[in-house]
Amino acid sequence: MTEVNARATVGQAAGRGQVVAWGFWDWGSSAFNAVILTFVFSVYLTDKVGDDLPGKVSASAWLGWTLGIAGLIVALTAPVSGQRFDASAKRKRSLGMLTALTIAAMTLMFFVHDDYHDLWLGLVLLAFGSACFELANVPYNAMLRQVSTPATVGRVSGFGWAMGYFGGIFLLLICYFGFISGEGDNRGLLGIPTDEGLNIRLVAVLAAVWFATFALPVLFAVPEMPRTDADPGAASAGFLGSYRVLWRDLCELWRVDRHTVIFLVASAVFRDGLAGVFTLGGVLAVRVYGIADSDVLLFGIAANVVAALGAIVAGRFDDRGGPKIVIVVSLAAMLVCGLALIVVSGPLMFWIFGLLLTVFVGPAQASARSFLARLAPPGREGQLFGLYTTTGRAVSFLSPSLFGLFVWLFDADRAGIAGLLVVLAVGLAVLLPVRPPGPVAAQEGIDPAPGEPMGS
Repeated sequence: MTEVNARATVGQAAGRGQVVAWGFWDWGSSAFNAVILTFVFSVYLTDKVGDDLPGKVSASAWLGWTLGIAGLIVALTAPVSGQRFDASAKRKRSLGMLTALTIAAMTLMFFVHDDYHDLWLGLVLLAFGSACFELANVPYNAMLRQVSTPATVGRVSGFGWAMGYFGGIFLLLICYFGFISGEGDNRGLLGIPTDEGLNIRLVAVLAAVWFATFALPVLFAVPEMPRTDADPGAASAGFLGSYRVLWRDLCELWRVDRHTVIFLVASAVFRDGLAGVFTLGGVLAVRVYGIADSDVLLFGIAANVVAALGAIVAGRFDDRGGPKIVIVVSLAAMLVCGLALIVVSGPLMFWIFGLLLTVFVGPAQASARSFLARLAPPGREGQLFGLYTTTGRAVSFLSPSLFGLFVWLFDADRAGIAGLLVVLAVGLAVLLPVRPPGPVAAQEGIDPAPGEPMGS
């Protein structure tokens, strides 16, 4: 296969239709994140399927350990996977394969009945789907460089994040009102029987169909990336050899532009803080601020809406002033809102400052992705986004650990907010000295040669 100069791949599919097709994958993938992993199927596994599990180990503990193993596999394989996707010119094919495996796991969840004997099948499918889904995000994020130009990467990244937020909200509402709401043996507007968990099992199938439908456009609209000259030897290296190539590239990156390496560390820390805000926000809403259980879902919907709108608006500031200023302002604003939440009380104050805090989550997430897309040497985006995934996994214990530590030290759930703020503050502190991508590259579409630092 003839190799092309890696710079030729930047913006090769930056048409409006291709950007929309790329964003639809985010819209569809929210089916796994929101429905399967977070709000519906995982809860069904622990509260229904494994409710009467014999033995001293609870279903929740098994769930945590199983997902932990899946996360470890992702952390160990994501960088070399992304590296091989790029070097072998199979980025889109890999996205399609990993997406299909995720959808297959979601479909098979239909066979997980409300019986503790089926718990193990559910755990295996959830762990397998989680690993495939996280690995699929590596080539998907790497495609950002193909579907945007250096002058539009911020807007395109923000658009993708917003599509994910809105897609998750829309599907959750369909699942809730159609299959879950109400009492008795038949649930939702469709009157689905709850016998053997049928309503939840059908939700898993609906989520699989949703993901499959909206994942298809990107596979047709965005061309496969050609083989480039960006990473010599990576295409022919075997599995173990890929780790040697990865180590070689990391050493080179540290010598040539160590700011990229530092950014990977900084983003891993503050991204864990951002995840902690959404993961633990519902607990705080009920236990600290007196939000009714029935209103938590409403707050979650509102939080996702404002985060999505924030990502869209901030994308334009990203393209004009650079992603670093967006991230710094977002994290600083979240620290201010978080400090206010420590002081105030009552549902109204939580709605005000909680939504103000979440409005900055979307911009920070979207600009972190665009920041790395601008920094990555052309043709090696998959490798860098694989490292992005790995570093995020490596520090994913920070937010829950510090949240729990502060709650224990001060004997108050409210103190857990301070733990989350510490994570965000550390991420911000590590980010501050990182050199941002150069304004010439951002404004005029000039990319450095592979190996050159973009911020020079």
